[in-house]
Amino acid sequence: MIKRCITIPFTFETGPTLEAIDIVFHTSKPAPVPGEPVVWICHALTANSDPEDWWPSLVGPGKLFDTERMFIICANVPGSAYGSSGPRTIDPKTGKPYYFSFPEVTVRDMAATNLAVLDFLGIGKVDLLIGSSIGGFQAIEMATIRPDSFAKAAFIATAPRISPWLSATAEAQRMALEADPSFRACGSLDGGAAGLRCARAQALISYRCFRGYGKTQSEADPDTLFAGRAASYERYQGEKLLRRGFDAYSYYYLCNALDSHNLGRGRGGVDAALSLIKAETLVIEVDTDMIFPPEEVRSWYRSIPNVTLGHISSDFGHDGFLLEYDQLTNYLKPLLCR
Repeated sequence: MIKRCITIPFTFETGPTLEAIDIVFHTSKPAPVPGEPVVWICHALTANSDPEDWWPSLVGPGKLFDTERMFIICANVPGSAYGSSGPRTIDPKTGKPYYFSFPEVTVRDMAATNLAVLDFLGIGKVDLLIGSSIGGFQAIEMATIRPDSFAKAAFIATAPRISPWLSATAEAQRMALEADPSFRACGSLDGGAAGLRCARAQALISYRCFRGYGKTQSEADPDTLFAGRAASYERYQGEKLLRRGFDAYSYYYLCNALDSHNLGRGRGGVDAALSLIKAETLVIEVDTDMIFPPEEVRSWYRSIPNVTLGHISSDFGHDGFLLEYDQLTNYLKPLLCR
């Protein structure tokens, strides 16, 4: 994948305008090749714009999303730690990171910057738009804002509006950041590191499920006095996010963006907004997903005019969208073959 960047003026949904923000994105080739499928992938919360990095089972040469035979695009969202402008970006007025003076980012802002990249590339029609989790938030928004720009769409483990459950988990993670005294000090981008470790560990519990932890984190010794394997795994995951270069300020902004997600805002409600989507759509639920449980998915997917429902069985909850690649391939491959 080729890393690229555009710089654009941008007005945020909350009102502020910045004269220049950077949007980092990756493409599989320098330009689309006539006759080859164009696939747009929207990334999840802490992922980056290189889907080969975080979805290696599905993206790459010879894989389902073949980087040699398709033009694949993924744009990094504003507020992220991976290149696009956000709280860690240097404010030209102060010469220091923006921290909390960066404008609040919404899911619609993320969709708008994706569409700015689409316009920059001069692509009139995307063959397949795909997004999972908050990537699904972006994809649903994009398909609603520009219904004529997407022939097909796949929304995986996602929803058209944030639920009270997901909003509560995001707030618990923000509280973990706030509990670290160095977070609000804004002395360096290392501020809030301890809080970020805790927030990530909290998040992972909602990403997985009872069955998955029982399968992978059970104690090997039946006579263990104090269970420690799952605890060690939680600490490892918190540390791992920091080693990936993530910072607490970007994490805070992305958690806030989750709360903004409401496809129906200003559009007459969620059902009315979903009815605007023209793409042939596949919605996929994961049976053990605690964030977007099947009963929630089945409450809204039929409002999309041309839609089918797919069902994935997984021991790993919401993260099934990353791990159950054989089941995903069975559902997604037909969208690329027609």
